[in-house]
Amino acid sequence: MAIKFNRSQTFATNGTVDAPSLHNLVDSLNIYQSLITDQTNVTSVSTADELLIAIAAGSTGDAPKAVTVQELFQDALSAGTYTNANISEALSYGTATGTRLVSANATITTGTITTGVIPSLTAGTTTSTAATITSGTITNLASTTGTIATLNSTTGTIATLVASAGTFAGSLVNVTTGTIGNLSTTLAGDFTISQGTGTLGTTAVTAGSYGSVTAIPFITVDAKGRVTNATTGTFSTTPADGSITPAKLSQPFTSGTAVATTSGTAIDFTSIPSWVKRVTVSLDQVSISGTDNILLQIGGSSIETTGYIGGSAYAGSGTGGGSSTSGFFITPTGSASAANTFSGLLTLVLADASLNKWVASFCFYFSQSALNLSSAGGGRKAITGTLEKLRLTVTGTNTFDNGLINIMYEG
Repeated sequence: MAIKFNRSQTFATNGTVDAPSLHNLVDSLNIYQSLITDQTNVTSVSTADELLIAIAAGSTGDAPKAVTVQELFQDALSAGTYTNANISEALSYGTATGTRLVSANATITTGTITTGVIPSLTAGTTTSTAATITSGTITNLASTTGTIATLNSTTGTIATLVASAGTFAGSLVNVTTGTIGNLSTTLAGDFTISQGTGTLGTTAVTAGSYGSVTAIPFITVDAKGRVTNATTGTFSTTPADGSITPAKLSQPFTSGTAVATTSGTAIDFTSIPSWVKRVTVSLDQVSISGTDNILLQIGGSSIETTGYIGGSAYAGSGTGGGSSTSGFFITPTGSASAANTFSGLLTLVLADASLNKWVASFCFYFSQSALNLSSAGGGRKAITGTLEKLRLTVTGTNTFDNGLINIMYEG
């Protein structure tokens, strides 16, 4: 390595160097910059490499001192402010105490920041990649000014999250692992979160039970399914006039469909309900083609043609009567003719439900030889099962040729 000397001291060719001249040479010796810059650069510094440190003039032992690189960064930095210090690699170990200003894009991979202040988060100056904490605990994160666009915590615990001013925009918090221990916020609507506890808004309805065997509950429900009003009312012991009609009864008074009695030898009514307790049969100008008699027969699953007890009689210009075990005898012997028409009612009443025993009574008006006559009669019959069917028929071969028949029944 060439060393360049200051040439303020000159010597003659083949001259003699005396002691004063040599002292002058050494005292005026300079090491130029090129002595450093001409050297080959190193790409790494080992822990044993040394630096020469000049001690401040006037200090005790102010001679230059040697220090290794490791000693310099481990122990030799005294407290103070290093404004332009740039640490490009990660801080892997240790604890940062006091107030520290961390530049943008700093990454702390291990360790705890016990006290730290981000003086101001200004919109546009701190982005989602400005600071990344991959491991550790943030004890208290406060944003008093500015905007945190997206806050993601994938590992660890955020003990307290406070936004006293500014805006959390975008995706506020995306926690896939860990716990938000204490979150307070005001939400629009009916739900609030305070100190980590969610509360559903009240609807001003007093908590309790509404309604009983003597009180009717009246409630109002809003579009969200919440009860917004609840009261009770009393039952009325007296129904309003006209509020109860036969159609509203469980066993209503029912009228059948009228059937013309203008042909055939038998007319049937079927599908009578099992709860029926009374049946009224109405005849309107019913007549037959000859002098046969008219019978009314009843039954359960089928019409029964035997076992009837009863009879009938008529009075007018003469008298007559008769009986039959085949049915209720509507037209007494001597009253039937092709010219006569019968109008009136026959009533059937369930007298004994345990025996399915029915009793009948009837009264009819008819004309004979220009005279107005009447016939009356009655009887009884026990059938198999409940009453289901009813038939109006003739005793012989005559056929119906005029009139209408209908039934009405009730429970």
